Amino acid sequence: MAFPQTRMRRLRSSAGLRGLVRETDLRAGALVLPMFVAEELSGAGDAGREPIATMPGVQRLSLQEAVAEAAVAAELGLAAVMLFGIPAEKDEQGSGAWDEEGVVQLATRAIKQARPELLVITDVCLCEYTDHGHCGVLRGDGAVDNDATVSLLARTAVSHARAGADMVAPSDMMDGRVGAIREELDGEGFADTPILAYSAKFASAFYGPFRDAAGSTPSFGDRRAYQMDPANGREAEREALLDLQEGADMVMVKPALAYGDLISAVKRATLLPVAAYNVSGEYAMVKAAAAAGYLDERAAVLEILTSLRRAGADTIVSYHAKDAARWLAEQS
Repeated sequence: MAFPQTRMRRLRSSAGLRGLVRETDLRAGALVLPMFVAEELSGAGDAGREPIATMPGVQRLSLQEAVAEAAVAAELGLAAVMLFGIPAEKDEQGSGAWDEEGVVQLATRAIKQARPELLVITDVCLCEYTDHGHCGVLRGDGAVDNDATVSLLARTAVSHARAGADMVAPSDMMDGRVGAIREELDGEGFADTPILAYSAKFASAFYGPFRDAAGSTPSFGDRRAYQMDPANGREAEREALLDLQEGADMVMVKPALAYGDLISAVKRATLLPVAAYNVSGEYAMVKAAAAAGYLDERAAVLEILTSLRRAGADTIVSYHAKDAARWLAEQS
């Protein structure tokens, strides 16, 4: 029926009515907090926290502070923490990634001992551990060797599972790595450890602050030969479907803010739980605009996160996760 019989504003006229018909739910239990755990910190003194200039409010954490940060995440009701390791030393192969006494392995064990109820997701990649900053081992011509890298990623995933990780998340974008990780996990007695695959990870301009934080900027070239072209949408669906066939339990779209169409498309194509990574550059943009007085940080963040849920994200990885959880609690 047309106006005046149909008045769409009727169900917007009060907070109660708006809540009654709200289509999208944003809650702390859908948010994951990324954490940078460093084997060594410079200039942090006794605090165990080293500020990241390009990510205001985010720090590199000592092992002890990572446990403290995880405790805060648990108390706020966040779904999980996601661990990124920063080793003291790097080498050509990134061998620190699968070291049983590596920084992520130590942090995982410590967090699970302190807060066993909190899910720990571990990033599986070599970029933070290689001295050249690429996500895999290199051939003689300087290109990343896909198949040689895959075996090392599988080895890394097993070391994380052995340390107690609840879920492993390969972010490297090597072909075939999900299947290799699944096979290795199953063979080592970790058949119940799920894989969150970074299936549609784009070669994005929004990763700069993360690379500052993790010290993972490539020393030469870029990652466009293995990360996706931002212009390609159908390819994102293909990537996610291939990871589904290889045994992924969840898939991810990264970045998030400019890729809502692909979050929806991947959700429809796979019928799997979908994660969206609200990345460092997206975080830094909001922080910079809020600091300049150009927008309301709280309102903007909650709107962004709600939009990602509306697009189809079941889980959102966000550096704003703690703040968002506090703001949501204040609303309830």
